[in-house]
Amino acid sequence: MTWEKSAEGLTKREQQVLEAVIHSYVETAEPAGSRTIAKRFNLGISAATIRNTMSDLEDKGYLFHPHTSAGRIPTDLAYRVYVDGLMMRPNLTDEEQHLLRRELHEQRYAIEDILQKAAQVLGVLTQELGVAVAPSLDAAVLERLELMPATDGRLLMVLLLRGGSAKTIFVEVKSAFPQQALTSLTSVLNERLGGLSLQEIRTSLRLRLRDISIDPEEHELLNIFVEEADTIFQPSSTDEGSVVLSSATMLAEQPEFSSNDKMRSLLELTERREVLRQALQARHEPGITVTIGGENLDPKLSSFTLVTSTYVAGSLSGVLGVMGPTRMPYQKVVALVGHTSRMMSELAQ
Repeated sequence: MTWEKSAEGLTKREQQVLEAVIHSYVETAEPAGSRTIAKRFNLGISAATIRNTMSDLEDKGYLFHPHTSAGRIPTDLAYRVYVDGLMMRPNLTDEEQHLLRRELHEQRYAIEDILQKAAQVLGVLTQELGVAVAPSLDAAVLERLELMPATDGRLLMVLLLRGGSAKTIFVEVKSAFPQQALTSLTSVLNERLGGLSLQEIRTSLRLRLRDISIDPEEHELLNIFVEEADTIFQPSSTDEGSVVLSSATMLAEQPEFSSNDKMRSLLELTERREVLRQALQARHEPGITVTIGGENLDPKLSSFTLVTSTYVAGSLSGVLGVMGPTRMPYQKVVALVGHTSRMMSELAQ
């Protein structure tokens, strides 16, 4: 996204007043009146002129009156114009950058750990809800696999994936196999399958293993992997983009959730995460994506803004960001999400 785009269709004065109303409402959660804007912002125009300009902005769909209040509140359209054309290019303070680096560097090894910490830190720094979706493992590249006996009739297979993830599978077998057979087959499988994605392995396993010369005992075990390849190397439903959330406590304390109905809606989203999963998985464009209120496809998210960014972890990619009410400090949130996603990509390599 860019921050040079002009707010088309608005005069310079309308842009200044709209930006002031947005800043006032984000900071106070109170409808902004013309006198408040005149006192708090040095716009160089009278309260009467501000009042007339606010009326024009209301006619154009950028502001509205809540109930009988004399003040006005920005609409989703107002926030969109602000994000696309009025907002200053976002930057983080040195303190914020230091905190992010310190917290995320403590979790250098497993992408799941880094992702959980990233969501938590974003939640704390923004006072919103940190959200993330784990990468789909279908494109995950196999570094190596390990085979070991578990119980009679079962083997434990561990797939170690590039980027720090791991997938554990129990493989059903008809009889116990000696350790030598497991070691030998593990070596063959790593030689033939290492460096391939799980999807490539599923579609080409039979071809890649057809000319192997091994003992009959090992061949019996090999046939099990060939026949069960679609199951063994298929990401499970929990692998496919599990949703990671920070604590919702700080978000729940915001004025938007003071009513019982709004609080129930928030709790439902955090406890039944399918809506968030679908919303986050739909965001695969590189860079920052800001989806405001009614722009969300699911009505359950119509009161929320999602600020997200993609991250890359080796051969994998996912999405992280922040969810909060449309009354959001967009400049700060965009900067934090963008910086955190870049750090995620660096740490997960």
